[in-house]
Amino acid sequence: MAGAGIFLCILLLQCFISSALCNAGFAFTEEPSERAGKSDGYCSRILRAQGTRKEGYNEFRLRVEGDPENYQPGSTYRVTLYASSPAYFRGFTLIALREGREGDKEEDYAGNFQIIDEEDTQFMINCPPAVTESTPRRRTRIQVFWTAPPSSSGCLTLKASIVQKRIIYFQDEGSLTKRMCEKESLYGETTEKPLLDCCACGTAKYRVTFYGNWSEKVHPKDYPRRANHWSAIIGASHSKNYVLWEYGGYASEGIKKVAELGSPVSMEEEIRQKGDDVLTVIKMKAQWPAWQPLNVRAAPSAEFSVDRTRHLMSFLTMLGPSPDWNVGLSAEDLCTKECGWAQRVVQDMIPWDAGTDNGVTYESPNKPTVPQEKIRPLTSLDHPQSPFYDPEGGAITPVARVVVERIARKGEQCNIVPDNVDDIVADIAQEEKEEDDTPETCIYSNWSPWSACSSATCDKGKRMRQRMLKAQLDLSVPCPHTQDFEPCMGPGCSDEEGSTCTMSEWITWSPCSMSCGMGLRSRERYVKQFPDDGSVCTLPTEENEKCIVNEECTLNSCLVTEWGEWDSCSATCGLGMKRRERMVKMPPPDGSICGAEVLEVEKCMMPECHTIPCMLSPWSDWSDCSVTCGKGMRTRQRVLKSPVELGECTEDLEQVEKCMLPECPTDCMVSEWTEWSECNKSCGKGHMIRTRMVKLEPQFGGDSCPETVQRKKCKIRKCNRGGGHGQVNSDEKKRRKEAREKRRSKQGGRQGEETTSTAEHPGCKMRPWSSWTDCTKLCGGGIQERLMTAKRRLKSAQLPSCKDRKEIRACNVHPC
Repeated sequence: MAGAGIFLCILLLQCFISSALCNAGFAFTEEPSERAGKSDGYCSRILRAQGTRKEGYNEFRLRVEGDPENYQPGSTYRVTLYASSPAYFRGFTLIALREGREGDKEEDYAGNFQIIDEEDTQFMINCPPAVTESTPRRRTRIQVFWTAPPSSSGCLTLKASIVQKRIIYFQDEGSLTKRMCEKESLYGETTEKPLLDCCACGTAKYRVTFYGNWSEKVHPKDYPRRANHWSAIIGASHSKNYVLWEYGGYASEGIKKVAELGSPVSMEEEIRQKGDDVLTVIKMKAQWPAWQPLNVRAAPSAEFSVDRTRHLMSFLTMLGPSPDWNVGLSAEDLCTKECGWAQRVVQDMIPWDAGTDNGVTYESPNKPTVPQEKIRPLTSLDHPQSPFYDPEGGAITPVARVVVERIARKGEQCNIVPDNVDDIVADIAQEEKEEDDTPETCIYSNWSPWSACSSATCDKGKRMRQRMLKAQLDLSVPCPHTQDFEPCMGPGCSDEEGSTCTMSEWITWSPCSMSCGMGLRSRERYVKQFPDDGSVCTLPTEENEKCIVNEECTLNSCLVTEWGEWDSCSATCGLGMKRRERMVKMPPPDGSICGAEVLEVEKCMMPECHTIPCMLSPWSDWSDCSVTCGKGMRTRQRVLKSPVELGECTEDLEQVEKCMLPECPTDCMVSEWTEWSECNKSCGKGHMIRTRMVKLEPQFGGDSCPETVQRKKCKIRKCNRGGGHGQVNSDEKKRRKEAREKRRSKQGGRQGEETTSTAEHPGCKMRPWSSWTDCTKLCGGGIQERLMTAKRRLKSAQLPSCKDRKEIRACNVHPC
């Protein structure tokens, strides 16, 4: 039974890498040996410890940031494993398996984990896709990043095992398991149309805001430094009878003009020709360049309305320069199943191909596609020269994000599930605002800047601005004035100077960064109107504040110091980061980790960076790992293509990252042989032994251990058979033999051969054998001795026959 216990501990150490497990009492089931053999050692042994838990008792939880029910392929999520106070855990294992898989093959695992804190977590040595603890100790929470697998991966399960005291919890269902399925992409073969008619009442007003993220920093490959821009945005709120564009459909002439030339004129004409199928035409200005910080240029936005029959919203804009690449939404339904209007829609966007041009790079020459192809999303495997090409077929990093927010509702509402009070109050406040009464049939230019005030003193005067009527689509509908006046005073006479910014309302707060205790949350707003004098807005566009989730979980159990000063900004120009820290003054009395944040990081803005004329080649492929097994490093390089005299280039030309290959085989290591022992016989034939100990057991398929004990024969002089004066006769031998047997009988046969009479040594009487001495080593091979000494020497005794005797034997030869 002792040997079986050792085997169980070895198996658990291989699986969980935690010394705490060998003391755990539990039951487990082991996968069949033939399955383990097929996997060739790759995560082949999966142990599922079975611990009894009360129904609904969830002291341990596995949480994915944002608690999504579906994952976005290629997106990265923060995964947290935590214990509710006062519980804790010493070890854990975290894996992500494809649905229905067992985990004994590499392809069974879904996505990739990234270590956040190497002192807390590491990849499992015998199973690299799994994450485990770096050291077994008491902890209340760990965090790692997990990147979702590429599209078409289906459903998967994140699973965790917890080691606490002498119990191991592993749940196939419940709080330690998170099942997620792939998010239904908007970029499928066809654009889905709503199957049900809208049942909402009244109308709703929305604001759509477009945040471009297409920049050289995010999409560096072949990024067009000159003339990069987003074309003017064009779209509409419309009924399901009208489709502006859709995947699997063909681009209209208006779509083609937007996709290839960035011109919205034809597209707007097509929209306005749809009559009652369109409620609002959506338009936003072009953006040159494509990306600037929000405190320099506001994100473009537009307002539109929807009703029961025209509850879909579509728009598009071109990436310029490009062959025919665009982004946009197609038939986004703002009517909910509960007969209400959606509060907020956020969508990350990847580019799509209009199917009218064959170019594969941003600045490919014009090459019409004949015949015209269907609209389809771009992929990372379209062409090796594509700026979005990835030989591994990963997801394309989004180039933009669109946010659609409800800002008002009108008319009688008929929601089956009513909105909360805050939403209702916000809607009432919005309805009280004055709305733009400009008819949709009147197309104006932008307002000119305000003129100087007619008064140079503090007397009241007037100032004027004007705009030009560019088109009147319906002559029966009059167009409002083209000039606007407002009262003013001379410079320095009013607190409301023209250098003020008009800001949007704050967007709702983000989720708290912590799932337990104190964290941070943030919100954003954008510049709706810049100062008339052209100055830069200095009002903040982002706010951060502390937030507390389940305050009792950790914060009440530890004391922390005040925050230290902020470090200097990490960037010398442009956007950077700064940080500050505080210390834990008193840890929790139960020995758990303090849940209070001890590090804060926030953005900081330095003066605008001047573009360095630095042209770089694409990154080379990663080199092979520097080792053939275990942990190593790999590198990749790129070269500077622009002349050195144009300016200093601060970009990295080489990158180094860690790489992990299967663990290296470790051969058995043994010590040197000891000296040969003395012969175990003082005369006649005997044997000698020598030993060596095992210093390191073989691991990961290394050579097994050789023998640790060797024995060889030894022969000293022949033993004398007679007394000192001649041969002992047969009667004497018989008498002595009977005497020996009689003595053995009295001793119960316990000492056996340990007692020797004077018949074995004529002329002597010998003492019985002494007890064996203690072994010289507890493991790895030691030696024991025993002695037989002469009790009385007769006058007729020969000297060699009365010599003391010593025997030696090996002991504790098992490995340490």
